[in-house]
Amino acid sequence: MASAGGSGGRPQRADARRNIAAILDAAVLCLAEDPDASLGDIAQAAGVGRVTLYGHFKSRADLVDAVLTRTMAEADEILDRVDTTGDPSAALTRLVEASWQIVHQFRAVHRAAGRELPAERLHGSHDRVRRRIQSIVERGRRSGTFRGDLPAKWLTTTVVGLMHAAAEESAAGRLAAGDAPRLISATVLAALTAPDESSGASSG
Repeated sequence: MASAGGSGGRPQRADARRNIAAILDAAVLCLAEDPDASLGDIAQAAGVGRVTLYGHFKSRADLVDAVLTRTMAEADEILDRVDTTGDPSAALTRLVEASWQIVHQFRAVHRAAGRELPAERLHGSHDRVRRRIQSIVERGRRSGTFRGDLPAKWLTTTVVGLMHAAAEESAAGRLAAGDAPRLISATVLAALTAPDESSGASSG
């Protein structure tokens, strides 16, 4: 693990905090340009020496882990401001649109984390986002808005998976980032909306 929290639990000096912040900022920028950016590249972009960087982060994996942690903390702050009350479909649409912006902005961090960190660490970093989505899904199931014939966790996984798939399509130039929120929301609601049993019965 990174030593960004200070050794022995002692408070960090102001210059150490500034260095750490500069390194994390530089890491986000460097990883966006090249998911394989080296620690030397990141140190240079942060304006610190390699010795300083290694004094806070013992390995590239430690640094990527710290970047991921900060990214998810920023995501939580953004999603805390999303109105998830009221109609489940509208609430889920608002949450998906806000989540997409985060996924799109930090897709390079996610890609680097996928290369450097264990799968369970990457999966676990999304737990709070999944809980937000699943809470709306379960509310929608109780109200009959969302389908109850499939597990709530599977529906939640579908939502998360679509957002990451859209991020990959956008990165590859096959999907305009501005179109993604509308397409993701439309696909999600089509997948989650409860089947109209009356229309199915009449067509039989």
